[in-house]
Amino acid sequence: MFREITLGQYYPVDSVIHRLDPRVKLLGTLLFLISLFLVKSYTMYGVAAVFLAILIRLTNVPFKYMVRGLRGILILLLISVSFNLFLTPGTPVLTIGPLKMTQEGIAIATKMAVRLIMLVIGSTIMTLTTTPNELTDGLEKGLGVFKHIGVPVHEIAMMMSIALRFIPILVDETDKIMKAQQARGADFESGNILQRARAMVPILVPLFISAFRRANDLAMAMEARCYHGGEGRTKMKPLHYAGRDYAAYACIFIYFALFIGSRFLPLV
Repeated sequence: MFREITLGQYYPVDSVIHRLDPRVKLLGTLLFLISLFLVKSYTMYGVAAVFLAILIRLTNVPFKYMVRGLRGILILLLISVSFNLFLTPGTPVLTIGPLKMTQEGIAIATKMAVRLIMLVIGSTIMTLTTTPNELTDGLEKGLGVFKHIGVPVHEIAMMMSIALRFIPILVDETDKIMKAQQARGADFESGNILQRARAMVPILVPLFISAFRRANDLAMAMEARCYHGGEGRTKMKPLHYAGRDYAAYACIFIYFALFIGSRFLPLV
């Protein structure tokens, strides 16, 4: 189950998206996520889907690997869709006891489901094609202007990088703990939702102990290497824009401008 989480995992392969500057991918992901909340027509949802499909093709990452992370949000997706289907007032389509499915609810639930799926896949593309070190450097470089007003940009970027790096590590650790307990007779599959949730409680104690131990080891390693923040530190691989990065910026801004314009155009 936990193996299906792809957020925070890097997929090492050569592609156009992998070679882009991390600042381009960070800004592109941000604008793509914002654009999904600007959509007000099915036409623009189609445009966003086509744009996302092109990005997926350019990453050279297997499509099955990319979408398997959606299983982790399946319950959230079902709950959101169900609430909108039966709790949105409007023209009734189907009645199940006190619950009424409406045309307006179907429209809202469909848009929300598509938006949530695109949000997850769009975020996954960035983490699959960018190493944690590149994300740290890109975020720190992109937010460097805020250093002048006292914002600890390097520390913020470092914390985000460590958090992303620990996601796959903790996923593997959880998988090992579950297999060890299943070998000792633990059952995580049978029973209702509450019983399954209660069965997961014994996993949390060793998982938290492992997480704190890893955090302590990381802190000691950073202290042993005389890490004292980003002041005066240099980069082994300084970031430099290439021609493909400027071309990517142009595509991103054209895409985002299209969505801004769609707010004022009568599209179907």
